[in-house]
Order: sequence, then C-alpha cells, then structure tokens
Amino acid sequence: MPIENDRPGFAAPAYDLPAFEQMVADTIYAGKLHYTPITDSTNTDALNAGRTDAPDGSVYFADEQLLGRGRGNHGWHSPAGDGLYVSVLLRPQWAARRMPLLPLAAGLAAAAAVSAAAGVAIDLRWPNDLLIGQRKLGGILVEAKTEGDSISFAVVGVGINVHQTEFDSGLSTAGTSLALETNRPVSRQALLIEFLLRLAEEAQALLDPTAASKIPAKLEAASTWVHGRRVEVHGPQACTGVTEGLDAHGFLTVRTAGGLVAVQTGGIREATAARDAADIS
Repeated sequence: MPIENDRPGFAAPAYDLPAFEQMVADTIYAGKLHYTPITDSTNTDALNAGRTDAPDGSVYFADEQLLGRGRGNHGWHSPAGDGLYVSVLLRPQWAARRMPLLPLAAGLAAAAAVSAAAGVAIDLRWPNDLLIGQRKLGGILVEAKTEGDSISFAVVGVGINVHQTEFDSGLSTAGTSLALETNRPVSRQALLIEFLLRLAEEAQALLDPTAASKIPAKLEAASTWVHGRRVEVHGPQACTGVTEGLDAHGFLTVRTAGGLVAVQTGGIREATAARDAADIS
C-alpha cells in the first residue's frame, strides 16, 4: 500500500514502494531500498550502513529529516513530505584520487533528474548547489571513507525542495521549490527514480579514465558559475576573483589579484560590491 501523507497545500504523493521496487528491479538498486518516514539524516543512515556489510547501491530515503545536513556542517531544513531526502551508498571500484569528481557527477545526475521529472532547467553552482536563476532548489553532500588510494565506501546525499511554499528569509541564497517554479505538484517518487538511474550512469563513467576525464567539461556546460563569474570563495581557500573553469580534478580555478587559485574545497557566492571595494583598497 502507498504510504499516506496528507499535508495541506500542494499534495505530496505518497511513495508507492512496491511500484518503486519494480521500477528499479533491473538496476544496482534492486532489493536495496530503505525507506523510513522520519530519520535524523539519510546521510547518517547510509554512513552507518557503509560501516557494516551494506551492499553497493543501497538507497536510504525518508519523508522527513530531523537533523538534515548540508556541506560545511550547515543544516538542511527537511519538513515532512515537502522534499526529496535521499542518500545512496556506493562501494566504488575506482581510485580515491577521482573522489572530487563524484560530487560533480551527482550534480549532473540531479540536474538531469529534475529536468526529466519536472521540466525545469537547473544551473549548477560548484561544487554542490542546484539553482534555478538566483534561487536554490537543492544541494548535494558527498561523504566517503578512504584508505590510501582506495575507497571503502562513499555516500551521495541529495536534498531537493519539491513542495515547499515558504522559506526562511535569512537564507544566504533565496530558496525555491519545484512547486513554486512549476505551480503544480511533482512526484517525489518519479524524481527519485530519475535521479537513481542517472546517478548509476554517472558513477559508472568514473570507472573509465576517458569518460571520467569528461566530467569537468560536462559540469562546465551545465553551469553559469565556472567561467567568467566574479565570486567570493568561502572556506579554507577564501578569496575573491573571476572563475576560469575546472581543472582535470574537478577543482574550480579562480583568477585573483594574487594569481590563479585552484579551489579544492569550500563554496562560492556572487562577489559583492563591498567585498570588491575591500580588495581594491
């Protein structure tokens, strides 16, 4: 039976788990779907499973997260029935040096899934944000356990706003949802299936050095942020400059007053006039 969810406003169609299982029967996710109505964090669930014998392709998803997480220890507001909250456990057979490409591959998969399920075009803000115009639709959190150049497991977590109609005015980037952008309900199940199928394809590409080498260029083609955008970099490599693309590792190159910086970690925002003035003075 479908799982009931009777929230007001935009209807949140229930997950139909038997139908879901049939849809992924011929994929790496077959027999590995783990649904719970409420959890602290699907990424935490997947990480805990990764430390045991949970197999490659295990999927952990929920209607609500109490302690949803984004990158940099930021919280991810996850109200019941309003969003897609899912984490996928992978046991990659490729070297750990390719790990920086996994968030980019996941972003490409999520953008393609949104386009297929909702007919909405996504702008990818390196390294992990899904944007529609200047508004944030979702984000990606990749966590992994590595040993030398081997990966014990990786977790790809995705949060996408589907049915939300209100957002905190204090967000650093204004939020949006598929309901607000399309003015109609969007099936979370259809969105999740699309994401899983595309993630499998993108992760498979990382096995092939030639295919993996094309991921930065694919991200560049899907993003208005990685070329010619004046940005502020937040994190250990904080700086301000103009983006000049991605290098072979998937790191963002930024032309600053002091030279070219290959940003390996952190986030970016549009540079403000105040910050530009401070750089000049």
